Amino acid sequence: MEGKVRFFSEATLENIAADNAKASSVFDESNGNIVFSVPIKSFEFRKSLMQEHFNENYMESDQYPKAIFKGTVTGFENKAGTQKVSAQGDMTIHGVTKPVNVDGTMELKDGQIYLKSVFKVRLEDYNVKIPQVLWQNIAEEVEVTMNFIYQPI
Repeated sequence: MEGKVRFFSEATLENIAADNAKASSVFDESNGNIVFSVPIKSFEFRKSLMQEHFNENYMESDQYPKAIFKGTVTGFENKAGTQKVSAQGDMTIHGVTKPVNVDGTMELKDGQIYLKSVFKVRLEDYNVKIPQVLWQNIAEEVEVTMNFIYQPI
């Protein structure tokens, strides 16, 4: 499995984006079970100061080192082509677990399964505190893009 997670925050003063190539995931196509584990400290920012603030002040990544999703994918059939899918399950970010439904696409091609999903995460839902002085710098919702390629087990 190879995967990449990106988050993007559009804000008045400056857009913020970070990429993480160290996320891991397992998908069991026999029952639809899927798990993602995203190490928070592995998000890489354009500016090192942003990365430091993200880890120390907002995500508190020493205390909450991973974001995790455990759920079930529906809509995937083991046939060629792109298919719309959804996943229902529990997402844990910053020590807070919430039920979520996320839409995406899966494509079976050349014996591999390609997953893409774009969804929003409200920081407030996961008790991620943004200092009032920075409200204009960081959006209340961040856009998360996930791309994974699964090999058959």
